[in-house]
Amino acid sequence: MSTHEPAADTGTPGHPAPVARSKPAWIPTAATIAAVVLFVLAGNWQHRRMLQKEALREQISAAAAAAPVALPSGVADWRDWRFRHVVVTGTFDAAHQILIDNEIRDGRAGYDVVTPMKLDDGRVVLVDRGWVDVGPSRAALPSVPPPPGVVSVRGRLDIPPTRYFELGDGDVPEGPVWEHLDPQRYGAATELPVLPIVVEAIEGPGGDGLLREWPRPDFGIEMHQGYMLQWYTFAAMAAGLWFWFALRPWLRTKLPR
Repeated sequence: MSTHEPAADTGTPGHPAPVARSKPAWIPTAATIAAVVLFVLAGNWQHRRMLQKEALREQISAAAAAAPVALPSGVADWRDWRFRHVVVTGTFDAAHQILIDNEIRDGRAGYDVVTPMKLDDGRVVLVDRGWVDVGPSRAALPSVPPPPGVVSVRGRLDIPPTRYFELGDGDVPEGPVWEHLDPQRYGAATELPVLPIVVEAIEGPGGDGLLREWPRPDFGIEMHQGYMLQWYTFAAMAAGLWFWFALRPWLRTKLPR
């Protein structure tokens, strides 16, 4: 008696038999690996930025809580002094006072009043004396002259941004109204040797009607945290889709029925 091997499934005419894959398709696998790596790297970058912003927030909080000190001299990098409370003593230069336009406080437009102060040691520092309402018309600028004589001001040290968008041709303003506070540009326009910082006044000679409430900086920590979770979610989704559409069908062909 002869035995016969079971005939191989050759399919039916017009419908060839399915070919079992020895492994998942390589193109979806490679694409998934690349996507997961990219998403994880993006999430890691956002995580590092979040940690940096948290460290900066702690640094600024510690600086704000420290006792005020005299403005230091010989500083090479003012970033270590950002948001420290300092005391400056000198005379204001009223002739070179400027108004920084489009400053908003409680939904109202106004100006930040910035006046250079010549210190006792000969240096010149810009002092943001406070905010004033724009008034009923921009045709008449507010009158906020600085106090005469030698005065002392306690304030928060800040570093104005050097990158900003400005309307117009970028020339130095002819009048006292400026769009942005740029110490380097201001120094070139006035020929004053100003330091690359600004002191935001907190306490000083009163009676000028200026508002001195400085907002805390927005570190964007929650934004980085949200983006980090978003990128990690994308990585998990890419891996899950690959498992469902590529690995799962292949496993079903390998597992006994």
